[in-house]
Amino acid sequence: MKFKAWHVIIFTCCIFFTKNIASAQRQHTANYNAWLVYNGTHKFSNKFGLHAEVQWRRANVVSEPQQLLLRTGINYHINNQVYFTLGYCFVQTTPYGKFPVALAFPENRLWQQVQIKSQLGKVEFINRIRVEQRFSKLPVYNLALAKYELASTIFTNRARFLVRASVPLNNKTIADKTFYATAFNEAFINYGKNVKQNLLDQNRTYIGLGYKLPIGRLELGFVEQTLIKPDGLKIEDNHTFQVSLNSGVDFFKKKK
Repeated sequence: MKFKAWHVIIFTCCIFFTKNIASAQRQHTANYNAWLVYNGTHKFSNKFGLHAEVQWRRANVVSEPQQLLLRTGINYHINNQVYFTLGYCFVQTTPYGKFPVALAFPENRLWQQVQIKSQLGKVEFINRIRVEQRFSKLPVYNLALAKYELASTIFTNRARFLVRASVPLNNKTIADKTFYATAFNEAFINYGKNVKQNLLDQNRTYIGLGYKLPIGRLELGFVEQTLIKPDGLKIEDNHTFQVSLNSGVDFFKKKK
């Protein structure tokens, strides 16, 4: 798929949202975290495949729990460059940092996305748009009991816009045994009636180095996550070291 002008449009939108997040800052804190990620895209037929993802997120470098994320879905591949996904995600968030939630709480999500891969010379581009329907049991203070407890489920919506670029370092393309550099920016936008102060939910900027294995891509990288709390006043600058394996092993034998 050839490089299109809308790649630039999506990238510009991500930068715009990042700048607006910075201008909205009120109270800051910095956290140092580490994420271990497995992200699998596994075809089980020519058109359909399984999305399988686990993220083990730790705070205070690695000494405290932050989040556990389990995400799955069914992919429908239009061709080798474009696919759609319908899926489910579970997230357990634990108190961490200087602006902790009062209690650990669960979140269930439904999610849909389209992902498009394209090429401009040696540079590989990934563009992704994802929407999420989030069902969260957030902590609230019970005056009668004088303690926090999990409230009824709150429904919110979120849209995510990602642009990623990867460049091979020792080959013309990212084939097996290739080292590559990669970077992305992703903007998270809340919407819907239950969103109050944090329309701009968060932004992630990532840089990393990777190596293409027969089973997928192994990466070491750094994520700069700017996260706005629901009150719109507290902002976390999460400096995060990430190790990830992005696997594309198919679960069926292709016809020759």
